[in-house]
Amino acid sequence: MARLPSAERRRQLTEAAIRAMARDGVPRTTTRSIAAEAGVSLSVVHYCFDSKQQLIESVITTITGHYVAVVTQALRPRATLEETVRAGFQAYWDHVRAHPDEHMLTYELTQYALRTPGFEHLARRQYELYAETYTELIDRLRRAMGLRLRVPVPVLARYLAAMTDGLTLNYLVLGDDSAWTGILDTVTEHIAELVHES
Repeated sequence: MARLPSAERRRQLTEAAIRAMARDGVPRTTTRSIAAEAGVSLSVVHYCFDSKQQLIESVITTITGHYVAVVTQALRPRATLEETVRAGFQAYWDHVRAHPDEHMLTYELTQYALRTPGFEHLARRQYELYAETYTELIDRLRRAMGLRLRVPVPVLARYLAAMTDGLTLNYLVLGDDSAWTGILDTVTEHIAELVHES
């Protein structure tokens, strides 16, 4: 087994945990199965993560990072605000469609954390992370395009997090790709109204 820097080994184990959890479910995923998925010994998992809570938090942060990276790349100023916002939503939506198991896992992680004594704070941290992520994206776009918001940034960030959370779950349950162009257009128009100058 090649020796890797600790940060790289944690990243490898986190990605292995995501694959194992998405395939087998959170309750059935053990440190042993994560080690097997990563091709390392069980002791490596225990060396890199002090607790299952720490591993799950790393999984939550990493999954969020996966789609934030593609949205951030897409969310650059375009000819109009609507085009800019729509590009960001489209990038997120393309990620949901390409990785439905990963997005489904986020809901399972929330339920698991809420139902497991001592893990409840991880569900709260998960949703705080969503709001923090949207806050950063909003601030970045606001500075780049000189926007004035009609609602405070924390309110808009929480609203966007709740809206995309609901839309994602709706898609995972119902599917129906044909409906989503109209839905994303409607969402884009509504969000643009919240950030246009008065």
